[in-house]
Amino acid sequence: MAHYTQNDLLKLTRWDTPTICNGLEIICPERRAYGFTTEPLVCLDPSLPSVIGYARTATIRAAVPSTGNESDDKTLRLNYYEYIAKGHATSSSQVNGHPSIVVIEDLDSTPGFGAFWGEVNTNIHKGLGAMGCVTNGSMRDLPDAAPGFQLLAGQVGPSHAYVHLVDFGNTVTVNNMTVSDADIIHMDQHGAVVVPPEAVTELPGAIELITRREAVIISAAQSEGFSFETLRASLADAAEIH
Repeated sequence: MAHYTQNDLLKLTRWDTPTICNGLEIICPERRAYGFTTEPLVCLDPSLPSVIGYARTATIRAAVPSTGNESDDKTLRLNYYEYIAKGHATSSSQVNGHPSIVVIEDLDSTPGFGAFWGEVNTNIHKGLGAMGCVTNGSMRDLPDAAPGFQLLAGQVGPSHAYVHLVDFGNTVTVNNMTVSDADIIHMDQHGAVVVPPEAVTELPGAIELITRREAVIISAAQSEGFSFETLRASLADAAEIH
C-alpha cells in the first residue's frame, strides 16, 4: 500500500488538473490515455482553485420516475447522505479527516434530463464534507450554489424532473473517467483525473522537472528575435534537463 500524508495530498492542489495529468504521464505513462475526463463539462465556478479528495460515488436517473416506493426512495437518499458524511471520516488513516469529491453517473440515455445538483444539494454536500462533484448529469440554481463548492456537470438545465438515486458506493464512469469508491480525485475547471495512490508523493518531483523543461522553451519563445533556430535550440536544451 502506498504511504502518504494529508499534507502530501494537499500539496497537489498547488497545481491545476492539466499539470497533474502531465506529471502522471511521467510517473505512470501507461495511464496516458485513461483515468481522466475526456468530454467537455460545464464548470460552476472557474475562479475556484483545484481541489482533491476521496471519491464518493453514486448513480441517478431523471427521465422517468423511480420504480421504488416512496418510503424506499427516502431511505435510500438518507443512506446516501450518511455515506457522504462518512466519506471524510472512515476507518482508514489515509482517508480520515480529508474531504470527499462526489462522482455521480447519470444513467439516462440522455444524461442531464433533470438536475440532481442545485442550491439544496450543493449546500448539503458541502456541509457533509464534500469539496465538489463531477457528473455527466445537469446542474441548476447556479447563482445560489454553496460558495466554494466546485461542480463540473454535463450541462445546465432548469428542472429536476424525476431525478432520483439508483445506487451509491459503486463503480461509475463519467465522461470516460471510471471511478471507484475512495479513489483519489483531482479536479478543477478543466476536468478531473484519478490519481493513483502510489503517484501522490512522486508527483511534485515530476511536475518540478516538467516546469524546468517548459521554462526554457517559454523563455525562448518570449524573447526578442525568437525564431525557428531559437526554438530548436531551446527544445534541445530542455530535453537535457533531468
